[in-house]
Amino acid sequence: MSLKIGFIGAGNMGGALAIAAGKENNEIFVFDKCEEKANNIAEKCGGKFLDTKAMLSKCDYVFLGVKPHVLPKVLEEIKDNLKAEDSSPVFISMAAGVGIEKITKILGDNIPVIRIMPNLPVMIGKGVILICRNNVATDENIKEFKEFMKNAGTIIDIEEKNIDAASAISGCGPAFAYMFCEALADGGVNCGLTFDTAITLAAATMEGAAGMVLNTKKHPGKLRADVCSPGGTTIEGVHALEEQGFRGAAMDAVISSYKRTKELAK
Repeated sequence: MSLKIGFIGAGNMGGALAIAAGKENNEIFVFDKCEEKANNIAEKCGGKFLDTKAMLSKCDYVFLGVKPHVLPKVLEEIKDNLKAEDSSPVFISMAAGVGIEKITKILGDNIPVIRIMPNLPVMIGKGVILICRNNVATDENIKEFKEFMKNAGTIIDIEEKNIDAASAISGCGPAFAYMFCEALADGGVNCGLTFDTAITLAAATMEGAAGMVLNTKKHPGKLRADVCSPGGTTIEGVHALEEQGFRGAAMDAVISSYKRTKELAK
């Protein structure tokens, strides 16, 4: 069944999700204050530019892809336009740190809301999307969402109380992974490799290592031990990382990101 899906905000994340949804032969509508940007995304996903007022009467689902500090103003405009409608689309918010309660406080408790936190790799169909909902959004809404977003990556149901903690891993984690990837490559360059060769080796190695965790379901510590031969080269490198506080630094990165999310939500 073809659905009508609107996107308010055509930034990197909103645009990537619009393109993913368009692959499922849905009708896609895009709005952005920069009409050129909206038309560019609409062209890529086979959609059309449409203003927000028209979206409310036309669409089954409407993504809210604006910055958290802009969202209240957008919600107030939506609220005013909803008064003229007999029914409401399901709203899907991806605003970091903005809970469902804050959204329904403006739109009304009778409005179906899904809250998601996608990460950057949705742009290549390898992302993670965290998802929760209020009690007005139905099981069928969630089923349809998972169907039209399946080309974006892995979708993980989570309680809203845990979404900020989870996002500190999936949302912020790619940046940490890119830093590690670059550092591995720089180490290879120091040992005589060209950067192009080293970065390909680093990225492909990270991809394969992550796949082993997901596919074998083994604890990462067990997989690490499988690579480390007694007195070998790998355990020497692991020792160097431990001396520099690698794991503690990685843990602190997640915790700091989580705390910052809580601060921004206030």
